[in-house]
Amino acid sequence: MAVERMDHVGVIVEDLEGARAFFEEIGLRAVGEARVDEPWAGRVTGLPGQRVELVMLETPDGHARLEVSRFLEPVDEDGPQPARSNRLGIRHLAFVVTDLRGMLERLARLGFETVGTVEDYRGIYLLCYVRGPEEIIVELAEEIGDPSGMLDPTT
Repeated sequence: MAVERMDHVGVIVEDLEGARAFFEEIGLRAVGEARVDEPWAGRVTGLPGQRVELVMLETPDGHARLEVSRFLEPVDEDGPQPARSNRLGIRHLAFVVTDLRGMLERLARLGFETVGTVEDYRGIYLLCYVRGPEEIIVELAEEIGDPSGMLDPTT
């Protein structure tokens, strides 16, 4: 047996509409919404009595999906914690975009700023990290060259 494909990545937020607006602004599109409060869901997550609202977003090519969820019950009392870029665990989500600088201007109008600076990676990508909804780090990269040798340590 082997993995057939990666289906989606899940992100938990407090502000579902704000997160949806962020991810739609960078080019994802909503492909479904749901409210999940059946007992089976709590048994799967280990959170009996959970109630969740979610939106499933998809990249324009249809190859990647992002599930953005808001727990109505139980609520995470600690709230989002801004992690450093080297925090152990899932560090960031990455998207290839067009017109990176224009996108950053639009995201700034929504209140989202870069973590550091915009940089040129080996003439292949113009990239940066943005502190997205709920302190999630989102990498945005605009292709400016041939990415085929990107991970070749000899270049």
